[in-house]
Amino acid sequence: MKTPQDIIIAPIASEKSYGRMHEKIYQFNVAVDSNKDQIRGAIEKLFSVRVTKVNIINVHPKEKRRGIHKGFTSAWKKAIVAIHPEDSISLFEGMV
Repeated sequence: MKTPQDIIIAPIASEKSYGRMHEKIYQFNVAVDSNKDQIRGAIEKLFSVRVTKVNIINVHPKEKRRGIHKGFTSAWKKAIVAIHPEDSISLFEGMV
């Protein structure tokens, strides 16, 4: 069985994710083989909040070039998590 630390890899820090923090919507990089129920349980256990909604996006690899060398970025999974309006995640409180 996976632990919550195995499911939630890292928070996503971008301009768009900062703008949505006022709406209590947070974005995380999650394990590729995780599902919505596992992500919901991991967020609730790690941050002690009530999750109201989870959306998942599979980010596909993009082709990149450096001179004559070609390659691809890695594929990953993004979770967009909405929490209860009365809750907050202390990790992000100083950023908003």
